Amino acid sequence: MLCDNCGSDEAAIHLTQIVDNEMRTLHLCDSCAAAKGVEGSSVPENFPLADFLAQMGGESSPTRGSGGGPTAPCGFCGLTFKEFRESGRVGCPHCWSAFEPQLRALLRRIHGGTHHVGKVYLSPDPSVSEREKRLEGLRKKLHRAVELEDFERAAELRDQIRALEPSSA
Repeated sequence: MLCDNCGSDEAAIHLTQIVDNEMRTLHLCDSCAAAKGVEGSSVPENFPLADFLAQMGGESSPTRGSGGGPTAPCGFCGLTFKEFRESGRVGCPHCWSAFEPQLRALLRRIHGGTHHVGKVYLSPDPSVSEREKRLEGLRKKLHRAVELEDFERAAELRDQIRALEPSSA
């Protein structure tokens, strides 16, 4: 595949950007990518997660001094940050608090931020105002499912709406 920018060299970098909820993929050669400030990666595609986390965690020298450093174990399960980097898994829910500074830096590098901005959790027993918000959302989804002629999904949404609506009997 040729570079989308110059059209002469083979594309080595595939950059996907999402701007205003629109996804756009650029295929760039090394020189055009460097001109746009995009660095290539020497990481193979089948790079194991544990090695990736170890590499990312190894570069986090600014956070090493905070929170007792990455060698301080979790007070609940005893997992060290070094063991987390090797395995790619935390040992227990308390590890998130124990390794918060290091995990924040890691998440910021991987995802570009530390706060979730996706879907909102809806509890199984919402209060009245939450129930109304949920009903409104389900009705919008129902309308969209009908427009797309996804009648199985529409039937599921209808049943969810009926279960949440106050009974008139």
